[in-house]
Amino acid sequence: MIYAEATTRLPEFPMTVLKQADAEIVRKNEAKWSKPLMAAGWNAIPSIIIEKQQALGLDALDMNIIVHLSNYWWTAETLPFPSVETIAQAIGVKPRTVQKRVTALQAAGLLTRIERRKTRYGSDTNLYSFEGLIKAALPYAREKIANRAKRAQEEKDRLTRKRPKLTVVE
Repeated sequence: MIYAEATTRLPEFPMTVLKQADAEIVRKNEAKWSKPLMAAGWNAIPSIIIEKQQALGLDALDMNIIVHLSNYWWTAETLPFPSVETIAQAIGVKPRTVQKRVTALQAAGLLTRIERRKTRYGSDTNLYSFEGLIKAALPYAREKIANRAKRAQEEKDRLTRKRPKLTVVE
């Protein structure tokens, strides 16, 4: 699964270190957004998806749907399952618009919609997987990480290279 690939290369940290880091992240975001807004709930989405939305073929409505879906995705094991009506109401469009856009995202391979038929008379809300979007965004993320490392190395080289000795010429 792509989710696992993205996390398996991270170094292992003791849980107390992670909890301290999480607390620091929340404090920084509370300073930006305010405690009440953060207490009401927050969402995490990789910056590269926002930065490369055009390259990924996403327009503003697609991004709004993705952000809204991601708001319901709490763990890697539990896919989000908001109703089309919930999404439509939240972003101010008709449910049919959301259905069409989800179908287009699915056709582009960025989103997978998993139907949950209960009986011939009804069904539960669909599950949504971001595996295609993650796979499509990974090359951009790797490129950004490589560029960041290259810039850091260039800066380190710049700071450590020998400087010519200056002499006073009379």
